[in-house]
Amino acid sequence: MDAWTGHEVPTLPGRATPPLLFDSARREAAPTTAGSAATMYVCGITPYDATHLGHAATMITFDLVQRVWRDAGIAVTYVQNVTDIDDPLLERANRDGEDWVVLAMRETALFREDMEALRIIPPQHYVGAVESIPAIAAHVRELLQDGAAYTLDDGTGDVYYSIAASPRFGYESNLSRDEMLVLSAERGGDPERPGKRDPLDPLLWRGARDGEPAWDGGDLGPGRPGWHIECATIALGLLGNRIDVQGGGNDLLYPHHECSAAHAERLTGEAPFAAHYVHAGMIGLDGEKMSKSKGNLVFVSRLRGDGVDPMAVRLGLLTGHYRTDRQWTDDVLKAGEQRLARWRSAAAAPAGPSGPGLLAAVREALHNDLDAPTALAVVDAWTEATLNGTGDDPTAPALMAQTVDALLGVRL
Repeated sequence: MDAWTGHEVPTLPGRATPPLLFDSARREAAPTTAGSAATMYVCGITPYDATHLGHAATMITFDLVQRVWRDAGIAVTYVQNVTDIDDPLLERANRDGEDWVVLAMRETALFREDMEALRIIPPQHYVGAVESIPAIAAHVRELLQDGAAYTLDDGTGDVYYSIAASPRFGYESNLSRDEMLVLSAERGGDPERPGKRDPLDPLLWRGARDGEPAWDGGDLGPGRPGWHIECATIALGLLGNRIDVQGGGNDLLYPHHECSAAHAERLTGEAPFAAHYVHAGMIGLDGEKMSKSKGNLVFVSRLRGDGVDPMAVRLGLLTGHYRTDRQWTDDVLKAGEQRLARWRSAAAAPAGPSGPGLLAAVREALHNDLDAPTALAVVDAWTEATLNGTGDDPTAPALMAQTVDALLGVRL
């Protein structure tokens, strides 16, 4: 599967240091890498709807990780998946009387357009679940042979992972069993299903059902993959047994990231699967959680269609720290548009305060767990000084524009 078209990222003078990132498992910020290369896997969309601002905020978060790594001279290998077969996709297609393949292709194409408009650096590998099914099925068979998985005896052909095969299960999310049971039921699990050895055991392979697409699973029989093993398989195949960052929204912490890490660690015998489990906060709308069920999703494509500059959207989403749940309002968008206009005016000025000083301050803010709000405040202060006629560095405006382009992804 092809990713979206990238753009040229300016090369800045000097060299940053690798960022500190908050790891959900350790519950503290720690250096991401000491080497010259880094790997990152970010969970992508299930393409049953257009890109909403929650998706955009998550992708911007990990775009910042890429940008700061690159600025530190680190070669990044980035993988993102597309869950192009899953229950929500089939449910939406059935609701609308549409072919699920057509729906997935259309919404994936729209996602690509939105990512390109927001200037998200594309992954080197953009991989669909469907194209990964042979490798996924092979891993499920391996887990069965290892005794870490079992087939229900109800005739469905469904295969589950036994969390008893992962003694450290729960180390990533740091949740109690009762909390896991609640979230499993809310986020695609089936803790009340009869026949499972443990209510928290996650699905690895769903046996074929009438009216549903299915693929050859060899000894597994026809069916389709579970969600968590999909990401584990794609990451292991392209990034190796250990990765530097596994990322996504904080709604993926449990069960998705916990379970995908458990699968990967059992398959390889190495732990932890990721050095950092990094999670972005949720975006609400006018004081309420933004969700499909509430019907209050704000779509990037709709904002673009209304003539909103994607750079203003990006700035609006950078206003809050990436780990915080935060609200999108008309005022947030208006502030993003006003900030963008002032930054562009300052970038066109004949001179300004020290450009190297600005660059160093932005680097320092982003080094500290991607503190974008502080970085914005640094650029705001430089902008105000420049527009007030302070500073005599004629190279500063150009360096300011390159800095916010390279590190914040905002083109002026």
